[in-house]
Amino acid sequence: MNTLTGWVAELTAKCITLAARLITGTRALWLGCNPNHNQRLYFANHRSHVDFVLLWASLPALLRKRTRPVAGAEYWKNTALKRFISQRVFNAVLVPRGGRGKGNPLAPVQQALADGDSLIFFPEGTRNLSESPLLPFKSGIYHLAHAHPDLELIPVWITNLNRVMPKGRYLPLPLLSTLHFGAPITLQDEETKMEFLERLRLALLDMSREDV
Repeated sequence: MNTLTGWVAELTAKCITLAARLITGTRALWLGCNPNHNQRLYFANHRSHVDFVLLWASLPALLRKRTRPVAGAEYWKNTALKRFISQRVFNAVLVPRGGRGKGNPLAPVQQALADGDSLIFFPEGTRNLSESPLLPFKSGIYHLAHAHPDLELIPVWITNLNRVMPKGRYLPLPLLSTLHFGAPITLQDEETKMEFLERLRLALLDMSREDV
């Protein structure tokens, strides 16, 4: 990245962070952990295209530098502006949705973890536009936890996403959004994939009860 591009990307990141906080009144409640430099995977409910922006913007500045959102390549690569925002501003890890394409779709995520980055991850795999609080979790988060047993998985429940950025809108509405950060979770010995995914799901649902 050249100096001018880097400066523009840094300025854009600051503007997006400020706008997200001002428009949504984002509050971060660290209920089960404190912000620190441990390598983490923040996993959250997924209601809109701005949810990773809100989560990323809610982190302290030093943590944002080493925390990368995992996002769908099809959406974030289809225009030059989205490519600039996802790759230059957020340094996102872009993966093909639904496992499309050749090879292991989690390979870029595995590489980011090997490089020591923390991640923002949405285990539902796609936006939840249903009335259910959560869609079934995909197995990717289990495979990541299995490959990286020391990785801290932090449940994050994001409130008001469907009202801040309802379907069909391109600009967020000025409503209060709160992010509840829960206690770290790690994969237990002999825990099956289904048991682990259910434990993660219940952890997020427990956080949703803090939604007031």
